[in-house]
Amino acid sequence: MARQTSADATATTGIATGGISTGGISTGGISTGGNTTGGNTTTTTCWECSANCGALATVEDGRVVDYGPNPEAPHSKGAFCIKGIRGAPGLTYNPNRLLYPHRRTGARGEGKWARISWDEALDEMADRLAAVRAKYGPEAIVGATSGANFSRSLIMALTLRSIGSPNWMINQDLCGGCRAVSARITGLNIQRGEDIEHTRCALIVGRNSSIADPIEWAALKAAKKRGAKLIVIDPKRTPVAGIADLWLAPRVGTDAALALAMINVMIAEGHYDRAYVEKYCHGFDALAERVVAYPPDVAAGLTGVAAADIVTAARLYADGPATFVSGHGIDAASVGVQTFRAFHALVAISGNVDRVGGNLRSRAPKGFSSYVELLHRPEFRLDLETEQRTIGADRFPLWAGPRGWQTACHNPTVIDAMLTGKPQPVRALIASGVNILVTYPDTRRTIEAMKALDFVVVAAHQMTPTAEFADIVLPKTTTLEEEEVSFMPSGPTVLLTRRLAPPQGEARQEIEIMAPLLERMAARQAITKKLLPWTSQRDFNIALLGDSGITMEELLAKGYHHLASTPVPSDRPFATKTGKIELYSPALEDLGLDPLPGHVAPAREAVTPDIRARYPLTLITGDREKSYHHSRFRDQAWALKVSPDPRLVMHPDTAHAQGLADGDWVRLEVAGFGAGRGGAGDCRLRVKCSDTTPRDVVNTGMGWWRPASGNAANSDPTHGALDININAALDYSGPYDPISGSSDIRGQLCRVERVAHADVRGPSTPA
Repeated sequence: MARQTSADATATTGIATGGISTGGISTGGISTGGNTTGGNTTTTTCWECSANCGALATVEDGRVVDYGPNPEAPHSKGAFCIKGIRGAPGLTYNPNRLLYPHRRTGARGEGKWARISWDEALDEMADRLAAVRAKYGPEAIVGATSGANFSRSLIMALTLRSIGSPNWMINQDLCGGCRAVSARITGLNIQRGEDIEHTRCALIVGRNSSIADPIEWAALKAAKKRGAKLIVIDPKRTPVAGIADLWLAPRVGTDAALALAMINVMIAEGHYDRAYVEKYCHGFDALAERVVAYPPDVAAGLTGVAAADIVTAARLYADGPATFVSGHGIDAASVGVQTFRAFHALVAISGNVDRVGGNLRSRAPKGFSSYVELLHRPEFRLDLETEQRTIGADRFPLWAGPRGWQTACHNPTVIDAMLTGKPQPVRALIASGVNILVTYPDTRRTIEAMKALDFVVVAAHQMTPTAEFADIVLPKTTTLEEEEVSFMPSGPTVLLTRRLAPPQGEARQEIEIMAPLLERMAARQAITKKLLPWTSQRDFNIALLGDSGITMEELLAKGYHHLASTPVPSDRPFATKTGKIELYSPALEDLGLDPLPGHVAPAREAVTPDIRARYPLTLITGDREKSYHHSRFRDQAWALKVSPDPRLVMHPDTAHAQGLADGDWVRLEVAGFGAGRGGAGDCRLRVKCSDTTPRDVVNTGMGWWRPASGNAANSDPTHGALDININAALDYSGPYDPISGSSDIRGQLCRVERVAHADVRGPSTPA
């Protein structure tokens, strides 16, 4: 790529997005071949979400012209969704896509940018990051990514560690983190529903598989058809609840009491696996004593679920083999970890671990490395003293720092540090592939924090609200332009995501950004040690395969490597202090925390009557939509046709009581009764009436913003993130889960009021 100087760059009030070319950086020797299906069609894997469905792609003249399901993929069996079929190509060939590096020329958020070359961008990044490092120390530099489901997050973490900083933020405190921490503490290395294909009973908790995972949804429907029993625990009548044999609808935030009552029934009636418990579980007697306090009639009072239904659920599950299919509905809450520990204890005492039709521990091939495993390997670590200074590790050591799941920071504490310099100064941010102004609660405070920093760089597909507040923006590759090697536990299958076409414009994959940045930082004596040893994605992917016996040549030829699906022998040790599944956790006991799973009443139950009267509704957040994945695809016509506005779903009776009708716009305000600063603000949503939502409960999704079209200057740098995104109304200051630090973003009290059409800010579709 020819170097472009500042003199060659054109100052603009927007971002250059037109004139897409297939030139730019070299593909680094990554082949786009490996055709196994004939013609120009080849196998690959879609990673627009964590389902990782097998895909077939047709490429003509260096452009992907067709993208859809691969019926031969052993883990997905032809399952696919619209986010892959339309979203992935739509993101890649979006006319509003960010194609070149840009430097801010006005104030943050003013929308004034100048195109620069990659050399200029990387040199300025190295200069300014080195300056922050010299003045405040390496720990003042923080990264932000979505989390270690994809390689970009591992590359980010190793880049920061090379600079000397252990500090990076992930989204998982809001999505899946409580489940992962519970699994790690308990020693139960399961994810969800690993063997639905052979189960006799699926226990689905807080999971809307029909939207979240097409592979899982197909498997559940097939299980139902062959006679397996489906038990659903969810306040909302999801599609899977509609086909369930038993649907339990607890009050929001009371799921732990329900799980403990099911354990109570199983122990009292002798419906647990005594031999398995004796050999593989630690702390059963203590757990049995704990659940004495949760007989079905007591749990009925706590949850609103009939005692007889709790007994029926326990008996159905105990008559396995049964598999636990968990979702985000019991995550991202101040009681999230212990709620998951209650269900993980249920899995353990039933003997449904490493059992055909149950929950199977990870069966990755020997010698293969996952991203999380690499994060914890000694050769890629900083010294212990530095890692212990990870922001949040002092309060949440099983989340942040050397003992944490992904070793990441506690996000709200990082935001505070940006604004206050406490507990340590944070002066620079590198964000990649994550839109934190849209995905983090308390949007206004996150904006204030970004404005307070000395230097911000954001790598993105388009000008997101987060990118608008950066000093340097960088163009990122999409799933169709990247090569990834990953492992799908439910397969079990090693997957290849193939670089199908050259990157548009000058977009780069993560390692193609970070490796040359570290070279420049090293030249400025601004690195601690070289912890990112690879310079190309291909070299990195080969390192992941390690000594597994699986080769890149095999993956390029076939697109995947399917392993034998036999369960892992149960005599494999569990990764805990006792070597067993820890129903009673010595790790939690050492930290002065409750070592047993327990029920804690939702915070809203302690509010005063006057607050309850002012905020009569209970809010559920985190709804998924088929059209969108978090903040992506928000300007694609196909998605907007299906879902043009943010929805607030409420029961028709609730709407009538509030004087509302289907389609009305309302302003929603959260009570803010937690430990923080009170309500963070409000947001505007559109009512959708549905009896799938309980009375006096409302639910909505996240990720809403209004991408700008073309090269026009943007009068609103937040693109509606302060208007139509639920995170503008939510607080991020607690109460926190004492183990994971997750903030309560579900089950809060709220109120709504109708807004007249004249008060509606902005168009319902992008201009």
